Amino acid sequence: MTVGETDLRKHPGSPFTMAVLVLLMLVVGAPLAQASDRYRAEFVILERIIAPENLVENMSGQTVTPTPVINKALWVTPEGGGPRSSLDQASGLYLDSAAARLTNSGRFRILAKAGWLEDFPQNYGGERLAVAVGDWLPQARQRDVEGYIKIDRKRFLHVEAHLNHWQDAASAAQPGAQAEPQLLTWIRETRRMRSSEIHFLDSPTIGVLIYFAKIED
Repeated sequence: MTVGETDLRKHPGSPFTMAVLVLLMLVVGAPLAQASDRYRAEFVILERIIAPENLVENMSGQTVTPTPVINKALWVTPEGGGPRSSLDQASGLYLDSAAARLTNSGRFRILAKAGWLEDFPQNYGGERLAVAVGDWLPQARQRDVEGYIKIDRKRFLHVEAHLNHWQDAASAAQPGAQAEPQLLTWIRETRRMRSSEIHFLDSPTIGVLIYFAKIED
């Protein structure tokens, strides 16, 4: 009798049968790991070390829509308090080495690093994630970098960055009174994300490093 389908059925538990079945699975490419909608998301928000008077860009004429009240935080540092995030932060970021190189260059300052795991299924419409980092502006009573990050997924992941970089007004109407800040630069960009690639969104004074890695089951 030739070795074939009948032999395998006669001896379903024999070592030979099990070995053949494993080989067949490998030959036909049986899915040992299935695709997932789960990703590792990482963001690094940074500031270029540059004197405001050296900026070529003039944003004084731009109309800035106030950032809406956002309940979920990517990274927020309130006055007199420690930073907080609504996301379950992961340690050992892939972007740690890139952030270290930028810091060591002497031309950038890291304002925030965030990384977490999350499911981004098809047709995912993300919430706005609040950002408030950097120096505290006493006159405006806010951080000098504020805005939000938003993540969506249709066929591909997209990140919308809406960040403003402010400085205190040259003079306040009264000492201790709250005054409107002056806009230095901003980021207004929506970028398609490629998995396992580092993306960089920037303006003359601030930037955002972004990294997504798909997690296989």
